[in-house]
Amino acid sequence: MNTHYNIIIAGAGGIAEAAGLLLIEWSKVPPAIYIGNRTLSKAQKVAKWIEEGSTKPCSVKAFHLPGEGLTEEMKEILGQGDILLDCLPGNLAPKMARLAKDFNLHYVNLTEHVAETREIMELAKDAKTGFVLQSGLAPGYINILANSLLQQFCYDFEVDKVDKLELKVGALTEHAVSPHYYGFTWSPAGVATEYLKDTLVLRNFKQKRLPALSERAKIIIDGITYEEDLTSGGAADLPDALAEKVAYLDYKTLRYPGHYAWVEEQMADSGNSDEEIAALQHKMEAMIPHLEDDKIILYAAVEGKDKHGTLHRREVAKQIQPIKVGRHQLRAIQTTTAVGMLQSAQLLVESNLKGVVLQSQIDPRQFLQGNFIVPVYGEVRLA
Repeated sequence: MNTHYNIIIAGAGGIAEAAGLLLIEWSKVPPAIYIGNRTLSKAQKVAKWIEEGSTKPCSVKAFHLPGEGLTEEMKEILGQGDILLDCLPGNLAPKMARLAKDFNLHYVNLTEHVAETREIMELAKDAKTGFVLQSGLAPGYINILANSLLQQFCYDFEVDKVDKLELKVGALTEHAVSPHYYGFTWSPAGVATEYLKDTLVLRNFKQKRLPALSERAKIIIDGITYEEDLTSGGAADLPDALAEKVAYLDYKTLRYPGHYAWVEEQMADSGNSDEEIAALQHKMEAMIPHLEDDKIILYAAVEGKDKHGTLHRREVAKQIQPIKVGRHQLRAIQTTTAVGMLQSAQLLVESNLKGVVLQSQIDPRQFLQGNFIVPVYGEVRLA
């Protein structure tokens, strides 16, 4: 941040703590941070963790964020805030967005939940502040990267349509053992949700809803073989925004070979209700361990013909490792998710946008060269 702001963070998990520490360490002018959580002791723990990890003087205050109603302390904090960063589970996003609108706060969230995103779009369409939705890694960074590739491809080859736009991300461990070939590096609930909820794709320039895990394939990235398959939420609004430009578009999650076959065994004719998502989550957590050592693999590609009919393909692949921020080591999933949210937040407070801002509406050049993005994701060559 280039100016002092009062920033409210809802939630006290790994992304919330990373966001707070990154804001203090990487802002030109460190903000005042307020961490709210249903369990006050968790918020206090995160506030202390940020203060102990920062190399700069900082102001971090914890407060109680109850499940229902507003405390007087909340009203005071919300009343003096500039922006609300929503790091809570996606089902709570509409509630947090309503608070932001009621108190005239800018708002940024991370959720891949489609229904909740559409609810917030309706809520915030006439807001006096800006609402950036689905701003993390996937959805988030990967969508802006893919859109950048598309725009540059169309400009360079003098076309307005392409054959394919591919988005792929995997939050993985360095090693994987049988039978599941996986380790949890982020929310098990989020993993179960993306495996069971339908996904929106483009097929022959038309939107189509497909079941998750219904188009598996192998892909080699930097010499390593992964399996990819459709999962929900990661495409953000690109199927809506690019339906007239892209024939085939989808988002797929990357996993080590063997994982998806194991997941199918656990699903056993599951539907996509909340109860069935919880059941899959329970089965996975019973066998899959949580691991701290992680990496992010991401891949975006655009393919199509130039104006002379010659077929071209452009690709970007990145591997993100954990990095040290201040005095703490942050996992790759923490930094890659948090910096997308923070770059979006900076966009809102410094440009004073109003209403809903979706991933396709963010200027790729400005975002991909942002001061929060580049230290984590590196440079992307833009002509």
